[in-house]
Amino acid sequence: MGRQQGNQRADLYSRITDTIIAELEQGVRPWVRPWTSGSVTGAITRPLRHNGQPYSGINVLLLWSEAIARGFASSTWMTFRQAIELGGAVRKGETGTTVVFASSFMRRQTSETGEELEQDIPFLKSYTVFNRDQIAGLDERFDDIAPVEDPLIRIGDAGRFFANTGAMIRHGGTAAYYVPARDYIQMPAFDAFIDDGSYVAVLSHEMTHWTAAPHRLDRDLSRYAKDRSARAREELIAELGSCFLCADLGIVPELQPRPDHASYLASWLEVLGRDRRAIFTAAAHAQRAVDYLHHLQPDVDADHGDDDGDHDHEEAAA
Repeated sequence: MGRQQGNQRADLYSRITDTIIAELEQGVRPWVRPWTSGSVTGAITRPLRHNGQPYSGINVLLLWSEAIARGFASSTWMTFRQAIELGGAVRKGETGTTVVFASSFMRRQTSETGEELEQDIPFLKSYTVFNRDQIAGLDERFDDIAPVEDPLIRIGDAGRFFANTGAMIRHGGTAAYYVPARDYIQMPAFDAFIDDGSYVAVLSHEMTHWTAAPHRLDRDLSRYAKDRSARAREELIAELGSCFLCADLGIVPELQPRPDHASYLASWLEVLGRDRRAIFTAAAHAQRAVDYLHHLQPDVDADHGDDDGDHDHEEAAA
């Protein structure tokens, strides 16, 4: 990767991280804002591409945050060209939103000894998308891609989803946590939560921790109890994983922050201030966790998490 490409990649990390830091400094978790905004109506969902496929990773945060900031009601986004191909047109004066994708290419090099070597070169690029609310002339296909379901049906589906993972979930006490040494999740009694959605949100958070086990995704939790920074990074992953999974399940998460979020907020600001790629890494780990849980389901959608036709991969790792 050339120096100019490296600088562009670093600048992209910094610009996106600076935006998230600014919101955290105001006490706002940008990945939670969509649940509490009055501008969002109907079903809660991840941001969707023009073909109905959901975005993943850091792009979920970028588009959720932009939708709230600009009052967009639609979950659907597309490029300028895709809008034209679908018979629409971006309205004059509208500005787009930056999303990112990561991929790599193979480059052949000759070593000093004359040996032919192949090197996998990663790269990060950005492109611009527009919300369906900014586009005129689209037909009714884009008015309601995600159908609104009865909330009780959604909760029932969520229960089956968690059962299909095979995770050991115990109930009792007043705290929710995952115990790596014994590989089980502890949850307060169901009736202790203000509503069903709050229970699902907290369980989704703990299920994200559960995916870290060595025989699953092997995220290192060895320093969780000893190192404030390591704990903050893992809690950020679990926060994002909960939001991503609740969106996939059609559940509105808890509206009140957990008691430990105030202390984590300061830690997150510290981590993001030191490491401009931390939010990208956390979102990528959260996406892997949610994908892992989806793949434990008996009827896995082979197209889950695919990218749109323009780009092969979103940011998968920092």
